[in-house]
Amino acid sequence: MSAAATAAIKAALAIFTDPKARKAVGWILVALLSPLILLVAFLCSLGSGAADHNHQMMDYCFYGTTYDGEIPAEFEGPMSSMRTSFASLDSAVTSVNASAESGGLDPTQVKAAFFVLCSGGEMTPEDFVRCFYTTTDRVSSTTVNNPDGTQTVQTQSYVVNVPSSLETVYDNLAGALGREITPEEKKTIQQTYAQIAGNGGELYDGGYLRGSDPSVELDVSTFTDPATKNAHDLVEYAIHAWDSGWGYVWGTYGNVLTEDLLASKLQQYPDGVGQYEDFIRANWLNGRTTDCVGLIKGYGWLDPNDLKIEYGTNGMPDIGANTMYHNATVKGSMDTMPDTPGLAVWMEGHIGVYIGGGEVIEASGTKKGVIKTQLAGRGWQAWLEVPYINYD
Repeated sequence: MSAAATAAIKAALAIFTDPKARKAVGWILVALLSPLILLVAFLCSLGSGAADHNHQMMDYCFYGTTYDGEIPAEFEGPMSSMRTSFASLDSAVTSVNASAESGGLDPTQVKAAFFVLCSGGEMTPEDFVRCFYTTTDRVSSTTVNNPDGTQTVQTQSYVVNVPSSLETVYDNLAGALGREITPEEKKTIQQTYAQIAGNGGELYDGGYLRGSDPSVELDVSTFTDPATKNAHDLVEYAIHAWDSGWGYVWGTYGNVLTEDLLASKLQQYPDGVGQYEDFIRANWLNGRTTDCVGLIKGYGWLDPNDLKIEYGTNGMPDIGANTMYHNATVKGSMDTMPDTPGLAVWMEGHIGVYIGGGEVIEASGTKKGVIKTQLAGRGWQAWLEVPYINYD
């Protein structure tokens, strides 16, 4: 890397970590230490408009959206390469999580780290993902009752993937890359992650209703077609989650919050969950919890036969609120929204389920849980038909 590029990086990092400088020139986020590294100086030159262009480039890299002509066209190639790497990262994470323990890897966290640390060719996406977990042998025992009245203990060996702590991940990445992961890079990774996986519901302070019948039981008795994933049953599922008083924990999707599950989320999201640990223990432990997009994914992953919510099943991928919006092929601005229960409504970093009658069910942050709000005046930016849900 040239001295000029290195100087640009240091200048951009100084801007990013200094609140006053950041306010003066806008967020210098997407360009930091990515395939867009040569854009740093360009973005700095944009002054207060840099934030808009950063968001455009981030949207392009993470979601595949278009950007305006003010960003040089020659950077479309590196950004497209990053999107190709992201697809490989998603596939690798999905493969790891199929045999994962303690909640699995967070694909957004993995991509945020890759975005900041890999400017092209340092590591393959598959090798990068290997820095986020360890593989461990496990043995399970089953007692079998024999016809003669005796019992036999059968053992079976299997392999699980155990997510590593964030600091262990950074140590692994440093070893693989052959250099230290600096405090500035770690901060930039977390800022990037927060930008992509932000929770728009946490800041809501308007009117809402909580459910009145706390329960951990799942109920599909009002589903019209349990064998399919359809808009009507998504509404029924969301209403049941609201009425049953589900709580909110980042990274969950409708299962009961046991001590083990909470521990895994504290490890996975030391900031997003850790800062609320006391509140979560006092209010949501041993109840069902979800985050905003987890409410929709939980319905997608629900097996109506055994009433279990199994990660990554039924064709519903593990994606965030923004990716779900950007993946939707049928969507529009709020002034074009049809009155169709089961549509999702979206704002940056947050998503909810429209249930009809001008009402929305949303998982709206740790302090509120799953709530019912009014569609109008809530700040929703767009509506969408949820991919993988039937709206016929």
